[in-house]
Amino acid sequence: MSETSFKQRVFSGIQPSGNLTLGNYLGAVKRFVEMQNSGIETIYCMVDLHAITVWQDPVALRNQTRELAAAYIACGLDPQKSILFNQSQVSAHAELGWLLSCVARLGWMNRMTQFKDKAGKNAEKMSLGLYAYPALMAADILAYQATHVPVGEDQKQHVELTRDIAAKFNHDFGVDLFPMPEPIIEGAATRVMSLRDGSKKMSKSDPSDKSRINMTDDADTIASKIRKAKTDPEPLPSELDGLQGRPEARNLVNIYAALSGVTPDAVLAEFGGQQFGTFKPALAELAVNHLAPISGEMARLMAQPDEIDRILGDGAMRADAIAAPVLAQVKEAIGMISSR
Repeated sequence: MSETSFKQRVFSGIQPSGNLTLGNYLGAVKRFVEMQNSGIETIYCMVDLHAITVWQDPVALRNQTRELAAAYIACGLDPQKSILFNQSQVSAHAELGWLLSCVARLGWMNRMTQFKDKAGKNAEKMSLGLYAYPALMAADILAYQATHVPVGEDQKQHVELTRDIAAKFNHDFGVDLFPMPEPIIEGAATRVMSLRDGSKKMSKSDPSDKSRINMTDDADTIASKIRKAKTDPEPLPSELDGLQGRPEARNLVNIYAALSGVTPDAVLAEFGGQQFGTFKPALAELAVNHLAPISGEMARLMAQPDEIDRILGDGAMRADAIAAPVLAQVKEAIGMISSR
């Protein structure tokens, strides 16, 4: 099989750890929806196996998985067009994760910055899963022979590791089983920053709820958070160069651009020279018009957990139909006997 013969396929996933934010939406889910309509096969996952690298309350994990599925659908992902499922329902992820962890090199894992960031000074107390999960992430992608992976800038390193693992597997076993997946990082607000500190990424784990817009926030809450977002006393510039050294201003301009589907340059062409007293109400109105219908639809879907579970079950069967044959080929290449 030559690499050019791999079917174009998108795979990406988000952890169901609660409080999906505007950053998750603009950096990931909004682009998922756009790709769904591009003619490429799209597979989107709630990566619950990744979530348990730190302890999760079982009741909360179930609820958060359904909430993430509701968010996917409310944002425009169509279960008929895209495959939507939670990772743990397709056993190929965990099984291939182990097989690829035997291909990945310790030095590669030691270079991964996210473990260092998350573990901090408590690395010895962290789970083995938190250290090793990049190999599972590689399995998530390669189980579907995915060619494109939409990720945030902070996840690009994981796709590069996946490419290294795929290349080593293909070389070690003399096969051309895995493509070299490409990270897709684009858009005005792929990295949305905190509304309270423009130097920090918007995070669902930030202690201050005012630092983020949650996808479950209602219209009044969205508008209030934008009105209270940190800014500076200077008017907006007319050109992008004028945003240097102004992280909060840049963040709000990027959010406006991403929500309205225009470039930051176009935003500044419209609002350059104006104060935030004018810009913030315009951004608040845009955000409410865009996001309030999503939070309303999420609430409607969450009232129907059986329907969400049905969608996830259907998606898992469709996902397994792709992943199981790939896993079988991996075992065959390695030399494992499959006699049942």
